[in-house]
Amino acid sequence: MNRVIRLRGLLLLVPVIVVAIFIFGFRGRAQAQGMSAAEKPFVVEYYYKVKWGHADEFIALFRKNHYPVLKKEVEMGRMLRVSGVTPVYHTTEDGRWDYRITIVFKNAAVAHDNFDSAALIKQMYPDQETYKKEEQRRFEILDAHWDLPIKDLELESK
Repeated sequence: MNRVIRLRGLLLLVPVIVVAIFIFGFRGRAQAQGMSAAEKPFVVEYYYKVKWGHADEFIALFRKNHYPVLKKEVEMGRMLRVSGVTPVYHTTEDGRWDYRITIVFKNAAVAHDNFDSAALIKQMYPDQETYKKEEQRRFEILDAHWDLPIKDLELESK
């Protein structure tokens, strides 16, 4: 009789144990997925459409004044990578862009943390007057500029 009572008690505990394992296992998996999503790299593409005839001037100023700041932020660990491309052929004027700079940030929080690069720029460019003039010129010769955060698209999932 004692064995039957113990056996019934154990049988009643089995569903409770299974439910507990399911709840805690699911909760842990959801937390792990949330944590990994927060630490995923965050990618933004920056498109620049330059006024006709000024593409070379724009990229020269970009390479001189802006790219070194971005490289410094990679060294600091805020960004993982900075790369750029330019189209080989032209497109229609309304869809035209001249340069796409892709920045891979460490994560979304870093990309949106309102980092102020002013101190970094002052340190890297002691001649602030020249720096400001050249940066102003870089933006004067733009027709358009837009930022596009992107994410990977899983094509294999159903």
